[in-house]
Amino acid sequence: MAGELVRMEHITKTYGRVQALQDVTVTVNEREILGLVGDNGAGKSTLVKILSGATRADSGTIYFKGNRVKIENTGDAITLGIETIYQDSALVTQLSVARNLFLGREPTRRIGLTDVLDKGYMKSQTRSLLKRVGITKDIDPDAPITALSGGERQSIAIARAMFFEADLIIMDEPTNNLGVEESQGVLRFMRAAREEGRSSIFITHNIYHVFQAVDRIVVLRRGKMVADVMRDDTTIEETEKVITGLVDTRYSAAVQ
Repeated sequence: MAGELVRMEHITKTYGRVQALQDVTVTVNEREILGLVGDNGAGKSTLVKILSGATRADSGTIYFKGNRVKIENTGDAITLGIETIYQDSALVTQLSVARNLFLGREPTRRIGLTDVLDKGYMKSQTRSLLKRVGITKDIDPDAPITALSGGERQSIAIARAMFFEADLIIMDEPTNNLGVEESQGVLRFMRAAREEGRSSIFITHNIYHVFQAVDRIVVLRRGKMVADVMRDDTTIEETEKVITGLVDTRYSAAVQ
């Protein structure tokens, strides 16, 4: 049986008078796709921003691979093996495809006494990675991000997470504004990552995408966790009722 990869215990976060998270405890297992769902303002993005180092919790504890860790910035999360893919892809539009793939971790080679960017390596790896994430179009690694479609930009962010072999990939609304085929490509990536031994947190408003991809579903409502259930133990209709509050809570015996 797979063990826990992440445990976030008693996480609390307030913004002024707004309590974004109230004593939330969430786990992610190894080789698991966790669906994190809830209405706007439920606390989903706040929770993963804490895990990805984009913001800090007011209180609570995070464990990664069984060890208590401090994630004070995004660099801490990346060092642990946590990559985050946002709906806007978090790409630098002024830079090329290859530069975005290696942003902040650019490979270098020594020429004389000087280290310079290894552009040849970056270009070859970029072409290989784009094929792995399902882009059949021949994209020039030197092309600016502005020349790509929304789905292609999302694939660049996915390729970056794949190349650096993250143990946990956080996907915050990755299929938002994507077409049907592009969205299916994102779902295929998560399933392939699971087969390679990685875990994902999938945040989305599209409940149908959730049921196509995830193993387990956690529902947040008004900053509290109100459901933690195996996907096969629930239905789309029941999950929607928990999200909207028509059903108060829902917990599966398999995850209690």
